[in-house]
Amino acid sequence: MPPVTAGPELRVALVQHASGLDPEENRRLLAGLTPDGADLVVFPEAFARDFGEAGSDVGAYAESLDGPFATEVGRVAAERGTTMVAGMFEAGEDPGRPFNTLVLRGAAEASYRKVHLYDSFGYRESDRLAPGPTGPAVVVEVGGFRVGLMTCYDLRFPEMARALVDGGAELLVVPSAWVAGPRKVDHWRTLVRARAIENTVFVAAAGQPGPRYTGHSMIVDPLGDVLVEAGEGPSVVTATLRLADLAAARKTNPSLANRRL
Repeated sequence: MPPVTAGPELRVALVQHASGLDPEENRRLLAGLTPDGADLVVFPEAFARDFGEAGSDVGAYAESLDGPFATEVGRVAAERGTTMVAGMFEAGEDPGRPFNTLVLRGAAEASYRKVHLYDSFGYRESDRLAPGPTGPAVVVEVGGFRVGLMTCYDLRFPEMARALVDGGAELLVVPSAWVAGPRKVDHWRTLVRARAIENTVFVAAAGQPGPRYTGHSMIVDPLGDVLVEAGEGPSVVTATLRLADLAAARKTNPSLANRRL
């Protein structure tokens, strides 16, 4: 696809960095890791506090949407003149089972509670966390782009991405803590590209690094080309997205318009 420069552009940065078990230290990391010059900065899932050992009780680390972590995300976003997305545990009605929540602060303010909990590959996320509501899709405007939010395991459910696109999303943002293991990098790369191709949207997927998680944070364009991809270790990767490129991709491949089901 030839480059097209007309229309809105969005510079996206993915921060591939591990969160630790100390929430205060994780909050301090936000300012230091946020790069200058990005319109949208995406941190991984559970950045406010890591999950800990599999099956750990994370209820004691749950916060409100105006608590210390979300407040610091908003402060850093305002200070840097950007929009930020990061994952946290949000207190709910059941203190033993908080929500796995994304907070977005900056050009817009939104939150998304993870719908599909990671009850797979030997894990039981639902034992310690509550699922979010199945609708409506969370889509907000950032820099002239309609941005849809989903989290990690949601990536394995194509109907989730399609609901966001039907809600107007032109960029899917996927903060993750994709657990390492056999085939996991291949699954991650395949699914990120598949969600972009089948929906003709940009996908920006930010993961925590190895060795516990897979890393390989990546930004993919609406025809499935990988614009940038990290390795396994800590890093920050960036790409500039052009809304005109999305329009050109949908002209080349009008699969959304051609749907019959």
